[in-house]
Amino acid sequence: MRLEQEKELKLFAAKVRRWAVEGVYNAKSGHPGGSLSCADVITYLYNAEMRVDPANPKDPSRDRFVLSKGHCAPALYATLGLKGFFDVNEMKNLRKIDSFLQGHPCIGATPGIDMSTGSLGQGISAAVGMAIAGKLDKRDYNVFSVLGDGEMQEGQVWEALMSAAHYKLDNLCAFLDNNGLQIDGKVDDVMSLGDVEAKAAAFGWNVMTINGHDFGEIEKAVEAFKSHKGEGKPFFVVCKTHKGQGVSFMYDNAGFHGKAPNDEEYKIAVAELDAAIAKAEQEVAS
Repeated sequence: MRLEQEKELKLFAAKVRRWAVEGVYNAKSGHPGGSLSCADVITYLYNAEMRVDPANPKDPSRDRFVLSKGHCAPALYATLGLKGFFDVNEMKNLRKIDSFLQGHPCIGATPGIDMSTGSLGQGISAAVGMAIAGKLDKRDYNVFSVLGDGEMQEGQVWEALMSAAHYKLDNLCAFLDNNGLQIDGKVDDVMSLGDVEAKAAAFGWNVMTINGHDFGEIEKAVEAFKSHKGEGKPFFVVCKTHKGQGVSFMYDNAGFHGKAPNDEEYKIAVAELDAAIAKAEQEVAS
């Protein structure tokens, strides 16, 4: 990866985290921890890989993205706003009754959303359907999806993985936001996934494990996915991440899975994220 591109991605991701926190704070509810942990993957996809056009969000040839862990919509909304699908200041209206930015993505309301998601397990299933449609229509778009590790406890996820392999969906790439925490605590304590890499491989997927906060590694995973196209196997990327990445008191803290920061916590988070943005801007300018 070019150094200049990496700097720009770090700046964009810092802004995504800043706006995600802004949205959850103003809503007084939401899911900041997981939004911050998946921000880098979403940043990379929308800035360095996916064919998307804010001026034509329903372009039939576009790549598709499904946020299967739909409760982490603040990260996706912030990305779409920063990319120009809508005014990013709308993040301040997150979850308000008359806002098009609800607590979970809604395909009929928000520009740039390819699938409504909320009930865990259904998003990856929809992504499988999109990939099948691409094959049937003989289109060359790719389908990307982000799942949560707590979500992997849903049986429907494994049905989707089995279906993707059966239908040879090498146009589908799924990223697991493996931050190790869910609303009730550690994933390993609630319902351990065991060797998730081996399990995904046993279900017929190509599998790769990366640092989900390293843009160089994210790039390598996406390039590996594309290099395997034509082999008839979907691609599964296990992203080792940290819940609350970028905010000190949210970092690896399951308590901020679904809790908005209070006034004092908001000030601390804003100070830290604004500092990260300023640092990234200096690096881009250097």
